[in-house]
Amino acid sequence: MTMDLFRIGFLPLVDAALPILARELGYAEEEGVELQLVRDTSWATVRDRLLYGHSDAAHLLAPLALATTLGLGRPPVPLSVPFVLGLNGNAITLKPALARQVVAQGEDLPDSATSGARFAALLREKAQAGKRLRIGVVHRYSSHNYMLQYWLRACGVDVENEVEIVTIAPPFAADALATGEIDGICVGEPWNSVSVERGVGEIVNVTSHIWRRGVEKVLAMPTAAMEAAPELVHRVIRALFRAGEAFVVPDRCEEISGILARPEYLGASAALIGRAVSDRIKLRAEAEPMHIPDFMFQHRQAANFPWVSQAAWLYSQMVRAGHVEESAEGYAAAQKVFRPEVYRAALAGRGVPLPGASAKLEGGIAETTGVGTIQGRLLLSPDQFFDGRAFDPDRLTAYLAGN
Repeated sequence: MTMDLFRIGFLPLVDAALPILARELGYAEEEGVELQLVRDTSWATVRDRLLYGHSDAAHLLAPLALATTLGLGRPPVPLSVPFVLGLNGNAITLKPALARQVVAQGEDLPDSATSGARFAALLREKAQAGKRLRIGVVHRYSSHNYMLQYWLRACGVDVENEVEIVTIAPPFAADALATGEIDGICVGEPWNSVSVERGVGEIVNVTSHIWRRGVEKVLAMPTAAMEAAPELVHRVIRALFRAGEAFVVPDRCEEISGILARPEYLGASAALIGRAVSDRIKLRAEAEPMHIPDFMFQHRQAANFPWVSQAAWLYSQMVRAGHVEESAEGYAAAQKVFRPEVYRAALAGRGVPLPGASAKLEGGIAETTGVGTIQGRLLLSPDQFFDGRAFDPDRLTAYLAGN
């Protein structure tokens, strides 16, 4: 069999699992793909390596794919997302003394409205004293930033004046907390758990409690390159899909955690990685791991399907954050980044449930619901936002106006 080389850039995070497993479990090889993985330490480097042709695709922040296409901060380069690498998986971690003003010692993780009200009061108190708290997120154009801001705004925080949001590369988050450079972080695993184990942070919320099905990392490619090699892209998607099937098998958790923990991948504790894979997270150093359902959502219920409405919601948050001005042209371009038709073409005829629609009412599923499919049967479980709002991609302006 002739093998086609395909390079994917990634950061050392648990949600880089599917490309890693596609390589290590042999799924890419079975598709005739020699998958080469290139580890970096910052999202800017992962993106630049992709844009300059040093990689063919990237494990990338979903909003960063939109920002790159829209030309935010640099000349625009159209990117496409034919596959979502996972939903959820992030947490908000504060210095211990601050965290215990949000989550009391011995208390289970409160709901986002309760923890948000407490955090809002703490932020306001610090801001009024002239000592705004500094919270690190992994990139300006990251789901971490937008989910954090969504939570805070919904709880009454004046984000522009009552908190300082800065950027920090995930592998350095625990160090930044330890040195006092920042007061809190919103990052992916295992870096929250590393902070907890070191005693420099405690988890006060998880992003799956803000939006049950928040889009997180994606497979991003330059659109021109993706469209020039459709058959190769289909094979990569199929390998990633099989990796997703393996990720969600409980009996494989130890095996998968061991692979991800290797120095060339995450270079972190297999035990900490295993907690994230199995949705069991320690909130503080002395606590027992707590089961947080759907903390990571890497495969089930069409989690890998690139819903156009997910891209639309991200655009709405970019507008709310002041990162882009609302425009019909920008909104259309942002939605075109997610490519459900490529996902469908790759998996057609393989018994995989394929949604018939490309967009849906985000946050609108209150109980498990069947959806129309092209093949197979698909049930979607609740996907609500913590504040009860839903996002209709056909009503962007009304949504932004609060209607």
